[in-house]
Amino acid sequence: MSGLLDLTLTEAVRATRSGSVSTSELVSAYLSRIGRFNGPYHILLEVLEESATQRAHELDALSASERDRLPLYGVPVAVKDNLVMDRGSTTAGSRILEGYRAPYNATVVERLERAGAIVLGKTNLDEFAMGSSTEHSAYGPTLNPWDPTRVPGGSSGGSAAAVAGRLSLAALGSDTGGSIRQPAAYCGVVGLLPTYGRVSRYGLIAFASSLDQVGPITRTVDDAAVLLRVMAGFDPRDQTSLREPPPDVSDEASVRGLRLGILSSYPEGVDPVVRATLDHMTRALADAGARLVSVDLPDPTRALAAYYVIAPAEASSNLSRYDGVRYGKRKEAEGLYALYDETRAAGFGPEVKNRIMLGTFALSAGYYDAYYGRATAVRKAIADGYDRIFERVDAIVCPTTPDRPFPLGERLSDPWRMYLSDLYTVSLNLAGLPGLSVPVGLQEGLPTAVQVVGPRLSEPLLFRIGRAIERAAAPMPAPDLKEGGAA
Repeated sequence: MSGLLDLTLTEAVRATRSGSVSTSELVSAYLSRIGRFNGPYHILLEVLEESATQRAHELDALSASERDRLPLYGVPVAVKDNLVMDRGSTTAGSRILEGYRAPYNATVVERLERAGAIVLGKTNLDEFAMGSSTEHSAYGPTLNPWDPTRVPGGSSGGSAAAVAGRLSLAALGSDTGGSIRQPAAYCGVVGLLPTYGRVSRYGLIAFASSLDQVGPITRTVDDAAVLLRVMAGFDPRDQTSLREPPPDVSDEASVRGLRLGILSSYPEGVDPVVRATLDHMTRALADAGARLVSVDLPDPTRALAAYYVIAPAEASSNLSRYDGVRYGKRKEAEGLYALYDETRAAGFGPEVKNRIMLGTFALSAGYYDAYYGRATAVRKAIADGYDRIFERVDAIVCPTTPDRPFPLGERLSDPWRMYLSDLYTVSLNLAGLPGLSVPVGLQEGLPTAVQVVGPRLSEPLLFRIGRAIERAAAPMPAPDLKEGGAA
């Protein structure tokens, strides 16, 4: 593998600013790797080779002082294909948006490019971000770079696989119930769910608006911190955007004196390897000076049940616009209602249809209070439960997922088992809290990870703990991609 592809984001910025590596060389190295491995692993839905190459040449022409003002100077990134861009297409992994070309850029894309980043392409995802394995993409599944017979997680599986497989230096994902953190854990990279409202959602194709959030996927915690500082900040175009300045970025890694919550018990079905990995890491944090405090998370199974009422309900509302008249590819038919039926039947995949129907039922007359009303009450109880926990501890260290990457196709016929992959992630979205997934090495050839959870706007603290975890963990090597993929 080219040495250029081993550089972290912060190392790459130093190299390109100094002129020891040109942005054109760096982008060319990534595009070459994409050309070799994207086909078999199906990570990017579209490669923006021409615009990326042109942008690299433009950046190479900047003066030293101009380069120094760009915190992401020359950094090649990939963007999840539910974030709109003014070049290429934006499909959200769905046939109903096949060929759609947006006239503008999402705020997060604007901010990254303004900071000097170069977008290499759009990554694969579960259709409309509804899934935990990237098997629900209308354009075919993404394979896990560590084992092409296994899933990369979802819905941001393409973004996580791109960073792990060295097809991009960093990537953007979206997280509605774990869709950044779970694939980051499955692919052995860092994934951050920011505090709700910390990062603008303007230009993100909506799944569940009160839960969706955009965040970075990177190789290191420091890289995630740099990206978040660029991405974060108030955006008047997003009514849920917080009037908070971007968080400070430091290199602090000490956990001495911190009170870290650890789980007093685990539900059945947690992979013993996941539990052993977490126990080892919490002991390492204790050895580094942290004080461990036993806590009980707000009931994860109740959180999962509430999530799978609230998220589909919001999805049924958000996706009603895709009718072939206002939005989406049209399927011609006789009569307006027939046009709706034909368009949606052809344009939406099975998982999206399932969630739309579930959400519509939960919002229907006679059932609203029984389902959606009760789910929102559970949501508030979960948020209150976290508030009580953070009166006792500074942060929580827990699993990102209860399992490790599972084989392709294994859970497609068992939705509940698929949904259980998000057991430790959905409650954060319900409460609007930040969470950071950090890889801690390989076990039996597959990545393992832990999750750090904090109060609202505690991202600097999460990065601090994440750095300590990185230093205590086994280093993550690069996966050995096969040009034949699963074959």
